[in-house]
Amino acid sequence: MCGIVGYVGQRPVQEILLAGLEKLEYRGYDSAGVSVLAADGAIGSVRAVGNLSKLREAVLRSSNGAAPPEGLAEGSVAVAELPATSGIGHTRWATHGRVTEANAHPHFDTSDRVHVVVNGIVENYLALKARLGDVGADFTSETDAEVIAHLISHHMARGSLVEAVRAAYAELEGHYAFVAMSADEPDTLVGARKECPLIVGRGDGEQFLGSAVPAFLAHTRDVQFIDNEEIVVLRPGGVDFLTPDGTPIERAITRVEWDEATAEKGGYETFMLKEIHEQADAVAETVADRTARRDGVDLAEAELDETLLQDVDRILILAAGTSFHAGLIGRYAIEEWARIPVDMDIASEWRYRNPIVSERELVIGITQSGETADTLAAMRLARERGAKVLACTNVVGSQATRDADGVLYTRAGLEVSVAATKTFVCQVAAMYLLALRLAELRGTLAPARIAELVAEIKHLPSRISELIETLDAPVKAAAERHADSEFYLYLGRHVGRAVALEGALKLKEISYIATDAYAGGEMKHGPIALLDESTPVVCVATDMPILDKMISNIQEVRARGAHVIAIATEGDTRLEPVAEEVIYVPRTDWMLQALLAVIPLQLFAYYVARHRGLNVDQPRNLAKTVTVE
Repeated sequence: MCGIVGYVGQRPVQEILLAGLEKLEYRGYDSAGVSVLAADGAIGSVRAVGNLSKLREAVLRSSNGAAPPEGLAEGSVAVAELPATSGIGHTRWATHGRVTEANAHPHFDTSDRVHVVVNGIVENYLALKARLGDVGADFTSETDAEVIAHLISHHMARGSLVEAVRAAYAELEGHYAFVAMSADEPDTLVGARKECPLIVGRGDGEQFLGSAVPAFLAHTRDVQFIDNEEIVVLRPGGVDFLTPDGTPIERAITRVEWDEATAEKGGYETFMLKEIHEQADAVAETVADRTARRDGVDLAEAELDETLLQDVDRILILAAGTSFHAGLIGRYAIEEWARIPVDMDIASEWRYRNPIVSERELVIGITQSGETADTLAAMRLARERGAKVLACTNVVGSQATRDADGVLYTRAGLEVSVAATKTFVCQVAAMYLLALRLAELRGTLAPARIAELVAEIKHLPSRISELIETLDAPVKAAAERHADSEFYLYLGRHVGRAVALEGALKLKEISYIATDAYAGGEMKHGPIALLDESTPVVCVATDMPILDKMISNIQEVRARGAHVIAIATEGDTRLEPVAEEVIYVPRTDWMLQALLAVIPLQLFAYYVARHRGLNVDQPRNLAKTVTVE
């Protein structure tokens, strides 16, 4: 996820910004930049592709008149020379537009008077860009974020920076956090938040902004948290909080006592818990601009010839581990909505089968890191044998992006914990989008049905937020009741089977408990022999066309004395008579329910492992990226 840092005060700002960005490196990024502002209104800006050492070298370059080294950004000399005491910085994780210097932040208006850094997505940027272009705005990037700089500049013709930000905020759609500065008001930074995080750090005669506390923890531990849909104004002498209509808000100062390691975790006890809580934002990043067209899905950025999607006879999904489970959900969605036959295989098995592929086949390789050795080898083999290959990955510039004909990015941001959480739900969301686009191209769903599903997908982030907020305590209690069990069975049917597989994998990975997962109908073909009064059985029983069959399987489990923990859809009381514990997830379309149903299973595994005193971020014998066979 992108990182923001801002400062206004009396000290030279360049090093404050660079050090703040370095503290946000754990969030992941592919380019970075800073803009600094002197008291006389002079602005200097520098951006660079790659890690922060490239940006630091550019900013600190001596002013000897020489051109910047190859690969470094223009403008470095100006930044080094400016006696600037306010500024903004940004680390970018590419969403709109390629990884280039022009697409890196900060962005600026046509007159180079307004500079902004932005996290998140502006859903209506195309309409705003067209309108602003008609009145003379000159756009220099491929990003949605640049439109904010031009929009604020447009409104500053009639007011102050604060008034212009308020006017711009009223026109923006999406989820975002941004900070703006203007050469006309060199002692002022104005930030705005809608869904994405932004936090104020309070100092004596100086103020800080960051997307996370580590950005300024070296300078102050006094913070003010900006609530959703608020605007904040920073000047050296103080901070003002406003509603979008300009009403002042009182906000208490909180003192944080975190060490740096805890700060990087955002105050959570582990990276895994932090990343579970980041899932709403991660899914929003994955779906927002791609669902901006209300009657369909836009996947143009994948750069895969859509005539292939229209004409494909068959799809093959290749993956490993968690990615395989995401692909299995994608298989159900594609077959249900687009009516295309889909095969699934474990990449390390498929590549040694002397497989048969054709030119009218699409192979989808799913790999979080883009570097999974077996999946990469399978993708290459598929291309050698004539198939078109689409990579679904989280990492810009990874090997998978170079080995594929097209790329569908998941946009989850950096995931530190070995056990995948937010990358999994983003893979599932990406598969939903692909399935809907295929259905749209092939005419297998009515336009009204596509519009309905698009609307439901757009609501997934808010439902994830609701789910995590309400279920944390009851899931923790259930986990602690069963944490000492030495064997678990997970059951699910249809798309619920994929959720059960992923839930069981999470428990195995971080708690080291023997766990099996099966299709509900397979239970009588062997696994039922494992059940007794000591066995917890986790059943994925959300509202789907074959729920009655799943309830029958649960009754068979209970008849053997096992303890049933059921994941069900809110408002559906059919599970209460047959399950000892029922955990409800918000209602949505039954196919989309899978993405929500996995979240309580992530939390369940997490709290079982923590109860047993285990390191959930670095489980034994596992690595985040499997780069060898």
